[in-house]
Amino acid sequence: MATTFTYKVKDTKGKIHDGEMEATTSGAVAKALRDKGFVPISVEEKTSSALQKEIHIPGFTDRIKFKDVAVFSRQFATMINSGLSLLRSLNILAAQTDSKALAKIIGEVKLKVETGASLSEAMAEHPKAFSTLYVSMVKAGEVGGLLDETLLRLADTIEAQVALRQKIKSAMMYPTAVLGLVVLIVTAMLMFIVPLFEDLYADLGGELPAPTKMLLLISAIITSYWWAVMIVTGGSIFAFKRWIATEAGRATFDMIKLKLPIFGTLIHKTAIARFSHTMAALTRTGVPILQAMDIVAETAGNAVVAAAVKDVQASIKEGESLAGPLASHPVFPPMVVQMMAVGEETGALDTMLEKVGEFYDKEVEAMVEGLTSLIEPLLIVVLGATVGGMLIALYLPMFNVINLID
Repeated sequence: MATTFTYKVKDTKGKIHDGEMEATTSGAVAKALRDKGFVPISVEEKTSSALQKEIHIPGFTDRIKFKDVAVFSRQFATMINSGLSLLRSLNILAAQTDSKALAKIIGEVKLKVETGASLSEAMAEHPKAFSTLYVSMVKAGEVGGLLDETLLRLADTIEAQVALRQKIKSAMMYPTAVLGLVVLIVTAMLMFIVPLFEDLYADLGGELPAPTKMLLLISAIITSYWWAVMIVTGGSIFAFKRWIATEAGRATFDMIKLKLPIFGTLIHKTAIARFSHTMAALTRTGVPILQAMDIVAETAGNAVVAAAVKDVQASIKEGESLAGPLASHPVFPPMVVQMMAVGEETGALDTMLEKVGEFYDKEVEAMVEGLTSLIEPLLIVVLGATVGGMLIALYLPMFNVINLID
């Protein structure tokens, strides 16, 4: 049964045309258009107006998950290794991928490859799904004829990052929930409970203790000027986001994060693990060292680490080794520097970097488990101290109620 497809093509002069055509498959439409001398840009099945009006939430429905990209990479590698052609593999993956957003991107990559572009060039046009690291490694795999192995390494790298993120998120779920509960309870008390005591103490008269005065003042501000509180809070969040979006702000904020007690160590070890895994994957794939340093700096996730990598890159351009300049940056622990130096000397830099990454992955896991067991009782104490402190401040005048009565 014939289906109506909408298409967009480019003619020999580079002009864009669009239209509709009936055919059994989109491939048949693309072939018919190529036979006419056109270069297909997109071919999609025409849907009814009711289907076209589906709800679209920007930033949510078009979001690409790391996990989906990892699954795509592993399946793609298996198909290439099995002897399937590039276009056929992409066609199958576009049809079976669960993520609609990723399926659409894979389809667009396939159409771009059909026009003569390389796989890495086609993927580079979709940074939401394929990062600079991903594109660079695919390009190196294409040049070296090891695309399947490269895709498997990418899948391993992405899966390791996803697993690490998931562990950190899981560890932070309980603290986030408890802190949210604390904010909710405190807000409810300040808006509904404290004002009742304010009326009571106003009738009694007398001098109130300082903690009670402070609590009543905060309650009065929140109940009377809640709109101003919301504006100030929203403005502060907006200003903070704008500040960390700047280069100087991001560098300062990342430096502060590294100096935080306990959590700073966790952030530091996570950054070193990411640096090691990324550098190992790029080195093993055959990406030139200077280009690899650019990619590592871009994907470091921390401005302090990125600045150190850029500085090391400048030293390498002047003929120095990789490990030597790293030693002058405190963000890189001595063990990392020494293992990289040994890797350079033995020609096994990628192996050493991978071992460093695995070591810090285990360190992060151990820290996350330790923090989880430590944070739970601490948060219970915080919750009890916050609510208990407010109750004590409220009932403190009761202990001296006789002196309050005129």
